[in-house]
Parts: sequence; C-alpha cells; structure tokens
Amino acid sequence: MKAKIKAISYYLPADVLSNDSINNQFPEWSADKISEKTGIYQRHISGKDEFSSDMACNAANKLFEEHSIDKRDIDFILLCTQSPDYFLPTTACILQNKLGIPTSCGALDFNLGCSGFVYGLALAKGLIIAGIAKNIMLITSETYSKFIHPRDKSNRTIFGDAAAATLVSTEGIAEIMDFELGTDGSGAENLIVKNGGMRHPLINGKDKEDQFGNIHNDDKLFMEGSKIFNFTNEAIPRLIKSILKKHSLENSDIDLYVFHQANKFILNHLRKKIGIEENKFYYFLKDCGNTVSSTVPIALYEAIKEKKATGNVLIAGFGVGYSWGSAILKF
Repeated sequence: MKAKIKAISYYLPADVLSNDSINNQFPEWSADKISEKTGIYQRHISGKDEFSSDMACNAANKLFEEHSIDKRDIDFILLCTQSPDYFLPTTACILQNKLGIPTSCGALDFNLGCSGFVYGLALAKGLIIAGIAKNIMLITSETYSKFIHPRDKSNRTIFGDAAAATLVSTEGIAEIMDFELGTDGSGAENLIVKNGGMRHPLINGKDKEDQFGNIHNDDKLFMEGSKIFNFTNEAIPRLIKSILKKHSLENSDIDLYVFHQANKFILNHLRKKIGIEENKFYYFLKDCGNTVSSTVPIALYEAIKEKKATGNVLIAGFGVGYSWGSAILKF
C-alpha cells in the first residue's frame, strides 16, 4: 500500500507585522536592512484570543472547502504544535470536536518544530502502511509570536504564525517515498522556552539585554542564532546527501527542493554549499516569514499552484531539538 499527499491548504492570521512597523519600534533596524538580511517583508501574527486550535480549524476547513473533502472520511488527526492550547487535554482531541469529525477518528499531538511536517508525514505513512488509517489529516499550527519578547527584535523579524492542513491518503498527487530523520538533543538549549514546563514551572524570568540590544527572558523564546546556523551548516548537507543516496538519486535527479523556510540568508548558504541550482530551489517566506512547522507545507502548496512541484521533489525540515528530516515526494 502506498501513502500519498492528496491535498494541502493553509491559513494565515489577519494581523500583519511589517518591516516598517518593526523599524518604527527599532529605528536602528531599517525596513530595507531587515528584508535584505532575512528575505522577509512581513509576517502574520495571531490575535490576542487566537490560538493554535483556532488556526488549525481554519486551515482544516479550508482543506475541506478548497478540495471538496468530506470530513467524515478523516480517520486520524495528527497535530504538530509547540504552542498547544493546554498542557492537557490534547489539542488534536479538541480539533476533532470543533471540526465535527467522527468520534471513530484517532487523534494525537506531537511536539516538534521546524522538522515537524516531515516527521508528521513519516507518522502518517506508518499509519497507512500498518493499515491503521486511510485518510490522515496532518495539521501544523504554531503561535510562536506569543513566545517572543516584544523587545526581542531579532526573533520578531523572523517568526510568523500560521497553520497548514495536509491530507495524507492511499491516493493523491504525490507519493511519499523514504525518509531520513535525525536528532541531537545536545543543542536543546539553543532554541528554547525555558520556563513554564514541569522542570521550571514558574513564570518569573528577568529581562536581560544581549550585545545586540535584544531582550531575553526565560519565560520567552530564546534562540542562539550562531549555534543554530552552525548546526544547520553541518547537519543539512549530510542529510541531503543521505536522502539522495537512499533513493539512488543525484542532485540532478531532483526537480525541486523545498526546504524549511528559516530565513533567506540560511537558505542561500545551504543552496550554494549543497550545489543546488537556483531555479530548482523554492522560496516562499517574503510575506509570511518563518512559520516553523508550517513552512514546508505552505511552500509546497504554492509550488503546486505555480506548477513547479513536478517529478522528484525533495523536502527537508530542520531546527529546534535539534531535529532534522527529509523525504522525497514523487509527483
């Protein structure tokens, strides 16, 4: 039995944070400087009372409407989020009720960030191959903006909120081939929200200013940018080499590369280091920023719409954890 991507839709919140708005708050960072460095011109921000389940519902309903999918056919929900509505219950269970999907449906959350979509496809394929489910709705939904300190200008320029819904089934537009997955938890503290869990339950962090004028607080998102870059620089070229070898393919056999849309600087660096032709490398972050686990499905949706997703498409996600994953999609 084969597992295939049948359809993708996504949702962006209504509120927009533009580079001009960031520049107004931080005059030393011009809008042009931000866009030149990151490739991002604006990012969408979830509303004060808008949370991961709300965005996930919007993405799922768009999936049903855009692709004429009957919600009664969904027999499993996989939700990738690091910003769940609650510690418990599972947000995927809340989604089943909100969406009116039959109670015979399985549902679970998994906590993973920028590699989450690739891992989610691996889980979905496993459920199909094992005969456990036939129509799996894989949702990625993050409200990272709620983790970011208002005076952390670096992270505010990069991250946006979004949700994407992908139907994985036994038939569809792209067969999901083999995977390469990896983990290195030694880098956990380089991208972390330290307070709020069981190990550090109290929300009592103190503001600290770094050498670049960013404010950090253990209650908020912390990212050690240089170490994240070094990790990506070392791990991702190896990942791409491994996934190509597993499929007995060369770089030239890949028709399109869709990487996690971290920021344009990192993407350009990886593209050149791996030796990928620019016309085979897909970018989609200008108007939404780094949406964590939703970057790959959003980029895939747009690539499909532009008729650029054909033949062999290599997807790759990497980041928080550290974690990384790649797969080949055959269109």
